[in-house]
Amino acid sequence: MHTKPPESLLQTAVLACGLVTAEQLDYCLRVARHRQSQHGLATNSPVPDTLLSEILIEQAILTRYQANQLSDGKTKLNLGPYIITDFIGQGGMGQVFKAVHQVMGRECAVKVLPRERTTQESLSSFTREIRMQAVLDCPHLVRAFDAGHDGKVHFLVTEYVPGMDLRRLVKSNRGPLSTQRAAQIIRQAALGLDYAHQAGLVHRDVKPGNILVTPEGLAKVSDVGLAGFAEDLINDPRAGKIIGTPDYISPEQIRTPLEIKPTADIYSLGCTLYYTICGKVPFPGGDTQSKLRRHLEGAAPLRPRLFQADIPIDIENLIVDMMEKDPAKRISSAAVVAARLEPWAEEAYTDAEDESAGDWHAPLVIVSPDNAAVNSSVDSLGTDRQPPYAETLGSLPSTVASDSQTSSIDGSDSFSGGQLQSVEPPIAGAVSNEADPQRMSSTMLIALTVAIVVPPTLLLGAILGYLASR
Repeated sequence: MHTKPPESLLQTAVLACGLVTAEQLDYCLRVARHRQSQHGLATNSPVPDTLLSEILIEQAILTRYQANQLSDGKTKLNLGPYIITDFIGQGGMGQVFKAVHQVMGRECAVKVLPRERTTQESLSSFTREIRMQAVLDCPHLVRAFDAGHDGKVHFLVTEYVPGMDLRRLVKSNRGPLSTQRAAQIIRQAALGLDYAHQAGLVHRDVKPGNILVTPEGLAKVSDVGLAGFAEDLINDPRAGKIIGTPDYISPEQIRTPLEIKPTADIYSLGCTLYYTICGKVPFPGGDTQSKLRRHLEGAAPLRPRLFQADIPIDIENLIVDMMEKDPAKRISSAAVVAARLEPWAEEAYTDAEDESAGDWHAPLVIVSPDNAAVNSSVDSLGTDRQPPYAETLGSLPSTVASDSQTSSIDGSDSFSGGQLQSVEPPIAGAVSNEADPQRMSSTMLIALTVAIVVPPTLLLGAILGYLASR
């Protein structure tokens, strides 16, 4: 069959990519000319690339991603035997593509490793990790199928998981997930991590972005054992460098990166649970160094009930136990985490007793007209007082990644410095309904008088102090 020479950039790229035959291209061109004739154009008029692109997509010859790439003159649409069909996004390990094996026809995800991390030593470590991961067969872990390279581009092939990661799920929900949904997702992640831990693998970078959730609610942990290849992270823990994401990293990953155990993943999963039910990371605001110090120090995050009043006390207690600074006192098994989440994952749960959780921080009330007081308290993290392991923090690399979700989710209604007292949740029935009306009237009169003569900042502190005493 005689085919005319290509008339445009797209036609040239289509023939060069190897995914479209000359016969398929000729058919699509004839369809395009027929449509042009229906609009009064001559049948020999040039076919616009935009029209040809749409017809190639309609005929299921190309995906929209492929058509867009070819329209830009980019003809390489494969990595080894894997045909790239779509761009999924920028993952922790680099760019992630949706692909299909050209022989088997199996749909999969292809993760391209950052070139700057593909040294001989790192690739040897990568090969070992992949071989260990390949034997993992758990419904709550993303399966690794293959690994290879195309020229200097190295890639990992995993199962394709439709849906979105937990970070995007919370964002799309425009706030925290319900207790039941959060428990369902984190419980499944805990089961997956427990399976990996029993096989001798520690994740090292558990965070919402590494937990994938399908439309049916199935949760899978991705990138098990591959945290060293995440972009902007130091990739050699044997050299004593840090691997992890500042918003979710465990204290021991900062302090002793050579001695990481499964309990490090449990701490990070506790931070992830906190984010899922609060819509905020445990220690928002500040730079990387500040976040790492707050993970190391004894200060606890704001208690979840300040953001969601209906969070069960037992869930708060679970987060306390998961985020224990001392690994020896922390929950030692991800299976225990899964078991403690099961009541809420299966059905709605009501607390038997409203007892305070562990060492939560209360929001600080500054009764001072001088804003410098706030700045002084926050700045004290890096100046007036030295946190434990200051020498370790002083030498931290500036390339430790900061998870992208903090900028869009975290608010400014939190305080990171100073030791604060726990605030108990209000207990039903603790305040009498038989208050003295005369006393209430006198109180209100005094309050109105004070409002006139006292500066607003002092008045705010007085009012809040009065309410706290009742």
